Amino acid sequence: MTRPENGSRQDAPLQQLESLDELWFQAGGTLCNLSCNHCFISCHPGNDNFGFMDLETIRRYLQESQALGVKEYYFTGGEPFLNRDMLQVLEETLAIGPATVLTNGTVFTPSSIKALRAISEQSLYSLELRVSIDGYSPQTNDPIRGEGTFEKALEGVRMLVEAGFLPIITMAQTWPEEENTRVFETFVTTLKETGYQRPRIKILPTLHLGMEAERSRPYSQAERISEEMMEGYDSNQLLCSRSRTVTDRGVAVCPLLIETPGAHLGDSLEDASGPFRLDQGACYTCYVHGAICSNIGGWGVE
Repeated sequence: MTRPENGSRQDAPLQQLESLDELWFQAGGTLCNLSCNHCFISCHPGNDNFGFMDLETIRRYLQESQALGVKEYYFTGGEPFLNRDMLQVLEETLAIGPATVLTNGTVFTPSSIKALRAISEQSLYSLELRVSIDGYSPQTNDPIRGEGTFEKALEGVRMLVEAGFLPIITMAQTWPEEENTRVFETFVTTLKETGYQRPRIKILPTLHLGMEAERSRPYSQAERISEEMMEGYDSNQLLCSRSRTVTDRGVAVCPLLIETPGAHLGDSLEDASGPFRLDQGACYTCYVHGAICSNIGGWGVE
């Protein structure tokens, strides 16, 4: 089953799924212990629009993914580590390929860090942890992510580093672009003072969806991809050319658009293998910045 006519702009270009290299799981649904005012799917403790994915459902998609040649797995939410099955999910995923978990870093405990270390050491494949912190201090982070979240997340990073992980710190750019270098260098200094001597930082653009659309602005109609813009463009920069996202409602084109009705393409990975019309504002952000969801891309260095 394919639904290329996902939106109203029939002049928008169609993007084929060129290869299914990455598979994303909305493991934490839209439930989160935080209420960040820039969250593009408005995750918070009371948002159960999308629920936790259970272990059996994830197993079914993992099995299907092997036959389709998936090379890498990502787990997001909400907060994935609120899902009680998450450690078991990672253990089973790492038996077949590398995995990355996107987390806010505030729910780690010494026992959960110890379990993650054990799971990682038992696998031939890599386990990456991406921790979202949106400022280099409580004054720059907490107005966005909530009071006290900077110190909690930084403690999570410290525990990960002590356990031998090199977490990728992601920051949504809520400051003027000319401040990028200063923000980056200041955060590097902060992380080194915490004990993270080789910090990996990825600065991401904001997505004008969900809470961010209210905090700043929604996408304008000018922020859309045209057929002309795709001429000579490397479509591998678009996540939808090499990835799909599994939710508790089936398979969506990408993790940015799970709340877009036309972005849900089927109940199986095979169903969702058809083209997608690039008619959303988030598609424009992906076009401009490239590979913003994967571990590669974004502003910053590792």
